[in-house]
Amino acid sequence: MSATPGAPGALFPEHTSIETDRLTIRLVRASDVPALYAINGDDAVTRYLPYETWRDNAAGEAWFQRACSMYAAGEAGQFVIELREVGAIVGTCLLFRIERASTRAEIGYVLARKYWGAGYMLEAMRAFVAFAFNRLGLRRLEATVDPRNVASARVVERLGFVKEGLLRERSVMKGEITDSSLYGLLRGEWSASLAKRN
Repeated sequence: MSATPGAPGALFPEHTSIETDRLTIRLVRASDVPALYAINGDDAVTRYLPYETWRDNAAGEAWFQRACSMYAAGEAGQFVIELREVGAIVGTCLLFRIERASTRAEIGYVLARKYWGAGYMLEAMRAFVAFAFNRLGLRRLEATVDPRNVASARVVERLGFVKEGLLRERSVMKGEITDSSLYGLLRGEWSASLAKRN
């Protein structure tokens, strides 16, 4: 990212990366934008996302500049998900609305359509949640999901997030009035679930 390591607001250094069996999760770079255009330029992928489908290069560049600004201010970290075996970017994940005083943040994630159904997002987000709790010391993570996005809800539920409420007609996105399901996960719950699995 364009922000420099150790920038006043940065929550973690630019070289931060997370490894899983199949994936590398790292902070986004300017050189990633063309590959991300192929993902975010797909209406099926952006169907339930709070931004429009990318229609030109300018949309990707504006997205990247926002990511850099939020990173420099310590408000967010935008990551890409790489399939390590072939070096392909298959999606993104985001830690945002970071509130350091309350040690909480929100997560978001996107996966390219050709990689749906292969377990990549669950694998990535398990590692990403562990990173947020164990390396960043966060106490609570939140996720906001459009109730119609069944696949996304399934991901957070399998991660152990608890559905804490439904905000009716909360937003207008892409000309539609939409509800929002609110999910939360506490570090203690995450640790307890790991102990049970082990």
